[in-house]
Amino acid sequence: MSEKALGRMRFDAFVKKIGLPTLIIAAFFIVVLIAAVILDMPMPTLIGDMLKRFGMNGLLVLAMVPSIQSGTGPNFALPVGIICGLFSIVCGIEFGFTGWNLILFAAGMSLVLAALVGLLYGKLLNAVKGAEMTIATYTGFSIVALMELGWLMIPFKSKKMGWMMGSGLRETIQLDGVEAEEIINNFLSFEVFGIKVPTGLLLVLFAFSVMIWLFFRTKTGIAISAGGINPNFAKASGINIDRNRIVANVISTVLGAFGIILYSQSFGYAQLYAAPLNMAFPAVAAVLIGGATAARAKVSNVIIGTLLFQGLLTTSMPVANQLFAGTDLSEIMRMVIQNGIILYALTQVKGGAEA
Repeated sequence: MSEKALGRMRFDAFVKKIGLPTLIIAAFFIVVLIAAVILDMPMPTLIGDMLKRFGMNGLLVLAMVPSIQSGTGPNFALPVGIICGLFSIVCGIEFGFTGWNLILFAAGMSLVLAALVGLLYGKLLNAVKGAEMTIATYTGFSIVALMELGWLMIPFKSKKMGWMMGSGLRETIQLDGVEAEEIINNFLSFEVFGIKVPTGLLLVLFAFSVMIWLFFRTKTGIAISAGGINPNFAKASGINIDRNRIVANVISTVLGAFGIILYSQSFGYAQLYAAPLNMAFPAVAAVLIGGATAARAKVSNVIIGTLLFQGLLTTSMPVANQLFAGTDLSEIMRMVIQNGIILYALTQVKGGAEA
């Protein structure tokens, strides 16, 4: 075999191992960083924002791992868990909690609520095997539409959340008024070379990442993965695939609920009504960018994908806006990157499952 052919084989093996989307986005990210340095943009601020966006979106991306590993595919019904988390936040504010008490109350309530809703959602997916991703998308959209009525009709009384006139909750609820804005971010936070490091935010993300990593090394976690890889073999081995799919989607829904609490306190606002509608798509894109497929995902895919995806968005938006003065291309670029990656990954579903 010639040296050229051998080199080609090695390159193809490298691309297959890392993943084409990951390599493309990583290369694009490096180019954008170089452009930011050339344009003399404030790099400490950009890196600090990148760390913040990485931490606040990480749990939502991590929620993809259990559902993908179980064989139900990326959790496009992530808004189901997000709604549970948002409902817990507004209930905490209604009951008068502030600061850490609000965060802890919201986490406890969302754990119970998301577990119950995730149980029902898992049963739904077992009833529609083969069409999980389609049903998941419609389920997510439906729960958001249903709760748009709920936010208007549930008789909340707190003046920190309601409209000045009439009934119902505001679209955006400020968390600084309840002493919860960036409360986790600022825990043990520090500044180095002008870069603010949100230590608490990153610690929470890495703690959950370690827990999920350890979970998939337990007997239940291995059984979930086995059922996702080869359902027929797993069933023949005595594994209860339907039960494991439910467990995986309960975990995914709970992570979605915790994720929006982490996201909201970092963002400084709890966004209701249509805000959660498309929040599953960036999370799906991020885990796929990290090297996951629609059939296999690992915690490392979450870390790499979230860092690349959020880092690229954080740096490319100001760079693009400076290069094309007077034109805001940030949303266009986000949609092109996000939906392009999802489209590519879904075309590889068969290959990913066989791998």
